[in-house]
Amino acid sequence: MNTPDARTQALQHWLDTLPGTFGDLRLLRADASFRRYFRARRNGVSVVIMDAPPEREATWPFVRIARLLEGLGLRPPRVLEHDADSGFVLLEDLGDRTFTQALAEGADEWPLYQRGLDTLATLHRRWPEQGRADGIPPYDRERLLAETTLYADWYWPRLWGHTMPDAMRSEFDTAWHQVLDALPGLPDTLVLRDFHVDNLMLPPGDEQACALLDFQDAVIGSPAYDVVSLLEDARREVSADTVAHGLEHYLANADLPRASFMAHYHVLGVQRTVKILGIFVRLAERDGKPRYLEHLPRLHRLLEQGLRHPELEPVARWFSAHAAREHA
Repeated sequence: MNTPDARTQALQHWLDTLPGTFGDLRLLRADASFRRYFRARRNGVSVVIMDAPPEREATWPFVRIARLLEGLGLRPPRVLEHDADSGFVLLEDLGDRTFTQALAEGADEWPLYQRGLDTLATLHRRWPEQGRADGIPPYDRERLLAETTLYADWYWPRLWGHTMPDAMRSEFDTAWHQVLDALPGLPDTLVLRDFHVDNLMLPPGDEQACALLDFQDAVIGSPAYDVVSLLEDARREVSADTVAHGLEHYLANADLPRASFMAHYHVLGVQRTVKILGIFVRLAERDGKPRYLEHLPRLHRLLEQGLRHPELEPVARWFSAHAAREHA
């Protein structure tokens, strides 16, 4: 490693307080938040360390959700050690073979997506009887509406070169109120929020499993959200056959009313696309990460496709009236 920074020195000190002998500490990756991940060896066995500066991010949501998922029979990384005050978590090493990596190596798409959808169906079937929502925030209408403002705050100025006028923003908010208020009821479940092939793993020695990453921002909300997150991926083209087969496969295993689920799927798909358009522009313009802009054409196609569904009619009418210019 290069000369260690203060956090890396603090991490090394923490490891020195734990049982066992640690060596070969090296930076694994940093993600879009303030977290970093390191890999090391503990008594010769590979482990991963999450470094989340406590003044920036709490580690206890990750630990709580990991233990909850394990209790539901799912496959998060096992938490080996945790120091919430210092912001360090020692984790089982699930390897490097994400579903994304497997696909890049030539793995067939459908079996991997089927495995991810089976994982969601299992979660959604078991949650009503075995899940515990205490302290997990709701993914309610207010939160969904707040996320749509990312489009107005970040994407709209990129598209038009000026802030969205107040009257137009009010119409935008009203359209989303109408769409979300019209959604039929569905049982709530744990929503992992970043359920896509980058965060699904084929762990070494158990490559029939679907191991889970990046779930610390989990909320309680609609079962459709993680399904649409997987099948309408902002960063990867998913084949039309996989999307069609995936929806049928999930619905055959999830024990949910089809019409209500599909209404949620269509609405939350567009809500998520609108939100991510704003997030990706923010990452490029505020955080200096322009690579996210390469995904905008895919998001434009997903938005156009989603707005065709009748459940989105008020929002589609707003886009037709105010955002007709070719997307930039």
